[in-house]
Amino acid sequence: MDEARIREAKILVVDDLELNIKLLESLLAEAGYRKVFSTTDPRQVAPLYKDLAPDLVLLDLHMPHRNGFQVMEDLREIERDSYIPVLILTGFPDHATRLRALEAGARDFLSKPFEHVEALTRIRNMIEVRLLHNDAREQNRILEERVRERTRQLRETQLEIVRRLGRAAEYRDNVTGMHVIRMSHYCAEMARAIGWSEEECEMLLHASPMHDIGKIGIPDRILLKEGKLTAEEWEVMKSHATIGAELLSDSNSPLMQMAMEIALSHHEKWDGSGYPRGLKGDDIPIVGRIVALCDVFDALTTERPYKQAWPVEKVIAELERQSGKHFDPALVETFKSILPKILQIRGRYTESGASNKYSGGHKRLVPDEKHHLPPYFSPQA
Repeated sequence: MDEARIREAKILVVDDLELNIKLLESLLAEAGYRKVFSTTDPRQVAPLYKDLAPDLVLLDLHMPHRNGFQVMEDLREIERDSYIPVLILTGFPDHATRLRALEAGARDFLSKPFEHVEALTRIRNMIEVRLLHNDAREQNRILEERVRERTRQLRETQLEIVRRLGRAAEYRDNVTGMHVIRMSHYCAEMARAIGWSEEECEMLLHASPMHDIGKIGIPDRILLKEGKLTAEEWEVMKSHATIGAELLSDSNSPLMQMAMEIALSHHEKWDGSGYPRGLKGDDIPIVGRIVALCDVFDALTTERPYKQAWPVEKVIAELERQSGKHFDPALVETFKSILPKILQIRGRYTESGASNKYSGGHKRLVPDEKHHLPPYFSPQA
């Protein structure tokens, strides 16, 4: 190791006898060590250690106020992720004292009175070990940071793919694709309001945009049909829930598992009249119930080629009317309680110029009751 680097190492000398400190300071100065600090008060060791971050502590065992064992306890609290670089200064300790000192964190012993060559050799060896340890720890830190950064990049890539998958399905029948962005933020806000952790809320934020991914498997002649769907066509349209679940199935990713559950359950209704499984009440996964409510709210408050946007007051009245039928009553109340936040999200992700963009689009009529659709909710909403 570079000798100059060793000589630049910081050394803290702790001894209640000023004479011993002067002797060691002189010895170290003659050997070329330029960063030597000292104290006769063991109560000052912990703050000095935090301030200096020394590479070596020369520590006397027998001192007033706090002995060497107590000082090492203090240092262990500071060096939680490393060892304490302590060389004990003492007379000829008995075996039990040496063992106790080693168990407390001491790395070596320097017997009084000091033999100069032995003292400098032990000090140098300990400094070299400490510096090598610091090098290894820094390398580990750099590697861990690189792993974290690569993991972050990988996650961002995965989430970007997820977001684009969700918007890909949406773009097939919604020119701007802003619907999935708004409703996913509504969903996350709802989850937060019912007490989910931030990690769970974020997962729902990223999973909910894939709720209609199954539309990729619906033929254009049905998905983009102008006018009403026949009963047979409506059955094909409803299959987008199971298609989406199949597309997202067999993944070990919790995010994809949640997305699969959402795709399969977001058209279920509280009273059991939904599809594809006709689940009822609490049998419907909570993520499906949240997405169902947020999906309909955004569909109703957004202009589409086949309908005008509803005023928010009218939409809330409709949600209340559908409470206990289409929607979980508790979630309807939660949604109402966070409406100001919902409207902030809606304002943040507006579909600027949506009317113009829709002007050349297809003009699906509002579906009728014989297709078992709510009169306010198109299969393309």
